[in-house]
Amino acid sequence: MASPITLTQRPGIDFPGVGVGLAIVRDGKLLLYRRLRAPEAGYWNIVGGKVDAMEPAKDAALREAIEETGLVIADAEFLGVTEQIIPADGQHWVSLLYVATRFSGEPRLTEPDKLSEFGWFALDDLPTPLSAFTQAVVPLLR
Repeated sequence: MASPITLTQRPGIDFPGVGVGLAIVRDGKLLLYRRLRAPEAGYWNIVGGKVDAMEPAKDAALREAIEETGLVIADAEFLGVTEQIIPADGQHWVSLLYVATRFSGEPRLTEPDKLSEFGWFALDDLPTPLSAFTQAVVPLLR
């Protein structure tokens, strides 16, 4: 039998975490940010993060978009589920993926302690390295 989760345990590290990813697309281009922290520091990533307790996953995706980009997302469509097991960072996440094409504002670097740069990239000309999370969502966008 599995041991109970304690308050000192961290999702994604001490047990599989539940996350969300939001692919923000404008004019056929995907918004990506370069990560500064694990998992996959230095990799290009879609917007995303963990789902908080009692928070619907779609709401978490919209919240993460505001926190990470400053964009206000009008709506998001469910794309699928992905699992990232990243041995190099000792992390394990199961994530629900969404896509958004309707939003207001222009993206900004709102979390410079977590993300270093951003850009819009054509699906056939993506930067490298791409996070496992982003690699999972790209085929669903094509």
